[in-house]
Amino acid sequence: MTDPTTPMVTSTSTSHQNLVARTVLVPLHGELLDRADPDGFTWLRDGSGFVAGGVTAEVPACDAEARLRDIEVHDDVHRPGSGAIAVGSLPFLGVATATVTIPAWVEGRAADGTSWRTEIGRRDAPSAPPARATAPMTSPGTTRTRCLTSHERWVHAVESVLAAIGAGEVTKVVLARTVQVEAARAIDPRWLLGRLQAREPGRYLFAHAGSVGASPELLVSRAGPEVLARPLAGTVPWPAEEHAIEALMQSGKQQREHAIVVNALAATLGALCSDLDVGLPVALRLADVAHIATTVRARAGMDTPGALGLALALHPTPAVGGTPTPRALEYIARAEPHGRGRFAGPVGWVDARGDGEIAVALRSAEIDGTTALVRAGAGIVSGSDPRAEWDEIDAKLTPVLRALTRR
Repeated sequence: MTDPTTPMVTSTSTSHQNLVARTVLVPLHGELLDRADPDGFTWLRDGSGFVAGGVTAEVPACDAEARLRDIEVHDDVHRPGSGAIAVGSLPFLGVATATVTIPAWVEGRAADGTSWRTEIGRRDAPSAPPARATAPMTSPGTTRTRCLTSHERWVHAVESVLAAIGAGEVTKVVLARTVQVEAARAIDPRWLLGRLQAREPGRYLFAHAGSVGASPELLVSRAGPEVLARPLAGTVPWPAEEHAIEALMQSGKQQREHAIVVNALAATLGALCSDLDVGLPVALRLADVAHIATTVRARAGMDTPGALGLALALHPTPAVGGTPTPRALEYIARAEPHGRGRFAGPVGWVDARGDGEIAVALRSAEIDGTTALVRAGAGIVSGSDPRAEWDEIDAKLTPVLRALTRR
């Protein structure tokens, strides 16, 4: 939603050369979430991060890093998220034509407690107003839940993929299910984000354009020359007995699923960066599931894209799509008639230096008034069992459904 006091500029390179971003230290009291604009962008992790509002420009995601470099920057803070930034959540399909937002204002707090305010606009335009007071966050009241994917349809979809795997057409396909939640009153994204913040520590908390979530998966980040990714694939419901974690780490099926993702991601980053370092897989324990996680590090060179450019090169990884990608996407379209919207798409921010953080929009809901669509997926590989994959998705759906439906 455009701030009426801050004129939105066109997305031409010339107009961006007339923009200036000014970041100054300011005291910000209370929780950042309390300052969030319901129509803006929120990005938080363990209490630090930022909220943004207004629209200075909408720019193509593929051109965002170049457009940011055209902006004159005065930054007294030099923290992640300060200076000129672009923010957004991109759809699962169509990222090549998607846009991101250069906001009119950003208010942030770093992990060390430093807080700041950034204003981005034309040199001859008035300053963006302070973050406006927002209505109190309220509960949506009673809710009704309906699964939009029948068990019969799910089993048929999984069996179709397994047949394709057996025929050598695909190696992996990630299939998702959708649950619809209807509430008595409009669902406030800030209310849901607050519920997730209390229940899902350490996650990438985001809200933008109705997409709200607490993602455990970092698609890619960049800080100077340091590039980092942490793909997740291979899952068991959690809490569970310790032997379940041991079984996860020793399962040939789970390790195959994970290796497909790591190998594809490493191949892409290796072509764009140097000094690729692929760590050992470890068990990542979350509130309701445990995943296999691998940390991948690399070093950016002169020609390496920034965080958003890297994300566009990586998406969709086999963790959310499958392999080979074009064929996997055909099976996804066939099995998921409701589409995915922004579920499993890239979400995050990038600055004028190319630094930024991009997560995968998981453990999330897409909100439209009183309706929320909650999605989760499972990777189908050789050896997958339809019932076990159904149960895995139930566990992945739990955090958001619990936050939405339990008062």
